Amino acid sequence: MKFSWFHLMPYPDLPEDFRDRHRSVWVDAPARALYDPARGVRLYRDYLDELEHADAVGFDGVCVNEHHASAYGLMPSPNLMAAALARGTTRAKLVVLGDSVALYDPPVRVAEELAMLDVLSGGRVVAGFPVGLPMDAAFAMGVNPVTLREKHREGVELVLRAWSAREPFAFNGRFTQLRYVNPWPRPLQDPRPPVWIPGGSSPETWDYCAANDFLYANLSYSGFRAAKSALDGYWAAVERAGKARNPYRAAFLQLFGVAESDAAAEKLYKDAVLYSYRSGLHVPPEFALPPGYLTDAGARRAAAAVAPTATMSWEELKAGGHAVVGSPDTVVAAIEELAATLGVGHLLALLHFGTLSKEATFANTELFAREVMPRVRGLFKDHEDAWWPKEPGR
Repeated sequence: MKFSWFHLMPYPDLPEDFRDRHRSVWVDAPARALYDPARGVRLYRDYLDELEHADAVGFDGVCVNEHHASAYGLMPSPNLMAAALARGTTRAKLVVLGDSVALYDPPVRVAEELAMLDVLSGGRVVAGFPVGLPMDAAFAMGVNPVTLREKHREGVELVLRAWSAREPFAFNGRFTQLRYVNPWPRPLQDPRPPVWIPGGSSPETWDYCAANDFLYANLSYSGFRAAKSALDGYWAAVERAGKARNPYRAAFLQLFGVAESDAAAEKLYKDAVLYSYRSGLHVPPEFALPPGYLTDAGARRAAAAVAPTATMSWEELKAGGHAVVGSPDTVVAAIEELAATLGVGHLLALLHFGTLSKEATFANTELFAREVMPRVRGLFKDHEDAWWPKEPGR
């Protein structure tokens, strides 16, 4: 099993009455009133320190992502953060989860920037291409939700062709037309960086990943126990596509809080977890599910979804596996259960969340690396990982 350290870079200073005064943490939460740029200076420095620390203590990868108009995540450009990490880390892969290609006109800009990052980092980039959450894509960036998925797939096609073509070519798509596609530089990895598709539980995404040999990264906050339905759907799509059920075809995002005992972990992490779910995921249905964003199959799955996590109690969050908080033994047992039920080879560990301090994040990261990772690294050791950057020359 491989472990990547995932950062959302949230804004931790929303007022206690935020949920009562504002309908959403996304799209229309007023930045002028709520965000302090001077505080942001310190946050960015701390957050990059935390990612670099994950590299230093042995995580396989560090993850950045793209969100817009949101206190949930202060990373509208993951490539800027990845560029800083390309110089500030030495070993961990740079898992960009990712560039929302449908928001770039033209998407060849993504091909250029990821190639720059791959060369700058010495071939350590994982290229993630999310469809884009409706809050980001449809509302903050104004993309038509009805055509968003089609625009996303056309953008991915353009990026991959730009990396593989031997000569300049013309591209004549529905959304992008270019007379000359000829990006400089080219990625160091040959033929290209591994492609991951982050998503929730859309059947179309499962089929798309299986058909194209892309990794499916489930970034749902439904908890790892409820996520079995989504991963079962993905593995069924892999089987329909005639592909082998390799655990490294899939990744899963999980929040962890590790301490010397279960009681100490609850004391350390409870408030930060509750802030993360109650304020960080405070989004109304009109932003989360605009008409046209989901297909019929996706809408049926959404209608059958579990209760919103933003209203769950601490006990419900623990019982559902939304937050795995406890001693190393408790966390190891949860990972073994997760691996057995979901069958994923890449675990994306959310070890900073909500209001957690830099000091507590460092301690959480170190304890996870020292007391948890070595005990579960051997899971799936008999499978080859074709969705991970190879060392240059291999």
